[in-house]
Amino acid sequence: MGIFLFIVILFVLVLVHEFGHFYTAKKLGIRVLEFGFGFPPKLWGKKIGDTEYTINAIPFGGFVRIFGEQGDSETANTPGSFSAQPAWKKALVMIAGVVCNFLLAWVLYTTGFMIGMPTAVSPEEMNRNTSIHDIHLLVTEVRPSTPAALAGIIPGDIIVSLSSKGKIVTESITPQVLQDYVASHGAQKITIDIIRAQQPLTVEVVPEISDKGAKPVIGVAIDLVGTVKLGLFDALFEGFTHTVQMLKMTISQFGTLIRDAVLGKANLDQVSGPIGIARIVGSAYEYGILYVLSIAALISINLAVLNLIPFPALDGGRLLFLFIEKITGKNISPKILGIVNMVGFGILILLMLVVTFKDIMRLI
Repeated sequence: MGIFLFIVILFVLVLVHEFGHFYTAKKLGIRVLEFGFGFPPKLWGKKIGDTEYTINAIPFGGFVRIFGEQGDSETANTPGSFSAQPAWKKALVMIAGVVCNFLLAWVLYTTGFMIGMPTAVSPEEMNRNTSIHDIHLLVTEVRPSTPAALAGIIPGDIIVSLSSKGKIVTESITPQVLQDYVASHGAQKITIDIIRAQQPLTVEVVPEISDKGAKPVIGVAIDLVGTVKLGLFDALFEGFTHTVQMLKMTISQFGTLIRDAVLGKANLDQVSGPIGIARIVGSAYEYGILYVLSIAALISINLAVLNLIPFPALDGGRLLFLFIEKITGKNISPKILGIVNMVGFGILILLMLVVTFKDIMRLI
């Protein structure tokens, strides 16, 4: 299911991105030769006006082919040619895909808040924030070969009560409450009532002490999670705010990754490729469709930021070349642009292969 959902999400996100280029070019009077669903070989096509709409065999997103985008001399002065447009129009077409990815993330987050968006909750907000409902303690990770893993606890389980030798806790269970409860019982057996897929279950765990002097643990990562459900206008505001926050966080993470790469300290273990993202989507689906919406919105934001990086073959690289042409007053040779973009694309493919290999190694 994770792989299928990932393909669907990727298809939608890339199509939305390409639609931004398509729509903006059309509105600015630039000819669009083709809007393709998927990638060649072509399975079907229909021409409407100047544009051929095609369905292609490889179902990963899509592409837009704009007349004159290669900047060759034959189209430089032809009406409707991309290369004949002023710099500001070219920039609008280039950045339109990124803007559409941001707008899509906003729509997804807004939808989530209207349906009821799961969100992390601090203990202080449990009784103070009245817009948050159904607060519960969610297991977000189970470490291998720990008491929790051996007892059968899995990510997505909701902890509803703790008991041991007559001492029962059923209300206001926070991460700190669970930690203190486990620590106070040492190696004594603890009964934990959980809810999994809306079904009640009971498991028994015996905490372990991994290091001398350390507190007993059961081997889970947990978080307080509640549901925020808002009306349309509040959801639009919160959706926009959340999108901006995620955008800032993503830019910061990309900036750190690029800085570390320049210094030779980049850690690709923190980067996921298609296989890793498919696993994340699959895990999100186990929690519920709203978690999938959140992941899709976050991937859309990552796609937007990635495309803005000034690297050949990306929208940011094309914007950089456009800026250089504007400053120098000279057009860069289409042949040079083609070579640079081809090399950049090759580097991106190589990087994707390396990250994918690391994803596979994590599964072995």
